Amino acid sequence: MKDLSAIKAYDIRGKYPEEVNEELAYLVGRAFSKFLSAGKIVIGMDMRKSSVSLKEKVIEGLSCEGVDVFDIGLTTTPMLNFAVRHYQYDGGVMISASHDPGEENGIKLIDATGIQLSEDFGLSEIKDLIKKGFTICPGKGTITQKEILADYLSHLLEFFPEIGHQKVVVDYSNGVGAIPAKPLLARTDLLVTELNEEPDGTFPAHPANPHDMKNLKELMTKVKEEGADLGFFFDGDADRVQVIDEEGQFVPMDLLFILLAREELLKSENKGQEYYFDLRFSKAVPEEIKKLRGKPVMMRVGNPFYKKALASSGVIAAEYAGHVMYRENSGIDDGLFCALKVLKLLNDNKKSLSELIAEVKKYETSDEVSLKAKNNSTVYDDVRKLFPKSKEIDLDGLYLDLPDGFVSVRQSQTQPEYFRIRVEAKTKKTMEDRLEKVVSAIGS
Repeated sequence: MKDLSAIKAYDIRGKYPEEVNEELAYLVGRAFSKFLSAGKIVIGMDMRKSSVSLKEKVIEGLSCEGVDVFDIGLTTTPMLNFAVRHYQYDGGVMISASHDPGEENGIKLIDATGIQLSEDFGLSEIKDLIKKGFTICPGKGTITQKEILADYLSHLLEFFPEIGHQKVVVDYSNGVGAIPAKPLLARTDLLVTELNEEPDGTFPAHPANPHDMKNLKELMTKVKEEGADLGFFFDGDADRVQVIDEEGQFVPMDLLFILLAREELLKSENKGQEYYFDLRFSKAVPEEIKKLRGKPVMMRVGNPFYKKALASSGVIAAEYAGHVMYRENSGIDDGLFCALKVLKLLNDNKKSLSELIAEVKKYETSDEVSLKAKNNSTVYDDVRKLFPKSKEIDLDGLYLDLPDGFVSVRQSQTQPEYFRIRVEAKTKKTMEDRLEKVVSAIGS
């Protein structure tokens, strides 16, 4: 039996070639075409050394099933998603392990609506099809090289015809984010300093993981040195962006989301609509959205759930990991689109980013802590006992709603031996005490 351990909760990802390899790529190509009953599929890849051969094998599997394949080459995941929607393909395949180390790789599978396949939607069926096996190739599809950059840039500039005069530092993390961002930013009046712009799957400057603060240090330092208004950090495949303010400080995604939602709520047509947010976000998020007559909707973790929600209603959605999605942009989590929204936000408000964040910071919220448990089966009960007067919300793992904050404990989907913990309170001391209690109750 082929090792299928790389098929995770949200995508296909693992070490190359032990877990993700050419044999698996070929089988995924065949299974994906059958799952979609596809006629036309677009494929792209990131800059990892193994991406070329993996892409070739996915194409071979797709073509074997009679699918016509459109190869857009080196690209970002948002560009791949754009291509699916803009050219009305039956689906898309992105060869990328996102922010993971260079020795890993992965395959993201996208349906015709732009929804990424997950364990709850498609990946289980993909796994079952591979286990069942395939006959000899029933057909031979065509393979076409396709250039999409010009169309993608035109699409973005329709939303942002004028971009302000801010001074910006951009760290591409040696990922593929520079492919669309450099030519787009060159058309603006922005003063741009660019770091680590050459795509390089060995990540010579630093890993492309925006969750590890040490990876953002170069950008933070450069923002202050340049006297810039803000900085942007793109992950490996540029579907996420993290933001640094003019003081060189990291801007939490939940507080940034309040500012972005507030901009949308200034438009009368967006009042009363849904604004989807990660359960790990500060309680300030629903409070501020309600104030401006929006409808805040707390969601479980996993960006496919947000995209499904935006497909039928709502304005904007965001996840703690840095995925930000707009319905007007087909629900695509596009780091560059989000960065342009932030630039417009600053231009419209005439205040510094740190001043705007200070306006919406109402609570003290911890970083997300990852912890191995001493006993996985009792984790949630052990934490419940610490807060007997809390209100439990059954959404994802254990979420305890408290008058002055919350406690969130979730078992990781990608690393099930770990639990993810985030807590909030009105004061820093209470938050720290609360976090210490939870960690002590769980930790081995």
